[in-house]
Amino acid sequence: MPDDVQLPHLETFSRAAEASSFSAAARTLGLSQAAVSQRIATLESALGRPLFQRRGGRVLLTEAGHKLYAYAQRIIELHREARRQITGQAMLLSGELVLAASSVPGEHLLPALLAEFRQKYPHVHVRAAVSDSMAALAQVERGEATIGLVGRKIDHPHLEFRPLASDELVLVAPKGHALCRRKKLSISQLASYPLVLREVGSGMRHCLERSLEQAGLSLAEMRVALELGSNEAIKEAVLRGAGVAVLSRHAVQRELQMGRLRAIAVSGLNCRRELYVVIDRRRVLTPPARLFLVFLENHALAIAPPRQARSERRRGKAL
Repeated sequence: MPDDVQLPHLETFSRAAEASSFSAAARTLGLSQAAVSQRIATLESALGRPLFQRRGGRVLLTEAGHKLYAYAQRIIELHREARRQITGQAMLLSGELVLAASSVPGEHLLPALLAEFRQKYPHVHVRAAVSDSMAALAQVERGEATIGLVGRKIDHPHLEFRPLASDELVLVAPKGHALCRRKKLSISQLASYPLVLREVGSGMRHCLERSLEQAGLSLAEMRVALELGSNEAIKEAVLRGAGVAVLSRHAVQRELQMGRLRAIAVSGLNCRRELYVVIDRRRVLTPPARLFLVFLENHALAIAPPRQARSERRRGKAL
């Protein structure tokens, strides 16, 4: 191709890169998958370089593909700017944003965040799945979700973690429980009470296990009564007398304020953690995802544990 001829099919290329899928790009563009494949092949032929690695139905950008994507976005944005300047009409941002979240950020932070995000970008369609941290991380790694919000950080060559908020795990017991008459107990004393836990893979459980290890103990030394897959189920089990639980303060804020649950300090149990935003470095982000990341960065670490937690810590120091 002569140097003065523009590169073809940059919009199709960008959609395929953002979706990590030719078939998904075809659906958004109203084309057949064969047409998308042909357009990508034409672009690759024009440049003389492969732009995608094909892996089991999904595609990832090559090094050349990543370089081209950056230029393609600049070119596409220039087209949009030209349209705005000439017509005086701004193009509304639209598209789909797919999120995966673990229970605490998904159930207690994400609803408020998404309500505000929707006010700013009403034409972006958001789909969010809530599970545990490891499941959410797997969805991001497989390309099933663009952005994850999780309660734990792992070593992974392709995943990038950014801080979102602080969290604190607290031991809670129902109103009238014998522990409610105590201000503090030791970890060894905690071992004598039935404990209701989150399932394996939960960031909350991982944080508790790590805190116990730091104190020289393990879950095997605790009286585990139940293992449940959601914070709401655990709260209900605790309220019905099945045992006590270590839960996020974000998750039990309402019950603590209403007096249905009581938080009891456990000496030697350090259960503070960070919540994270996670992306896969191998994949490019869609325009809605890029905007959502900027939106989250403006809120990062501003979402602290509830005010009640800070006041209780000050009272604890005074004691």
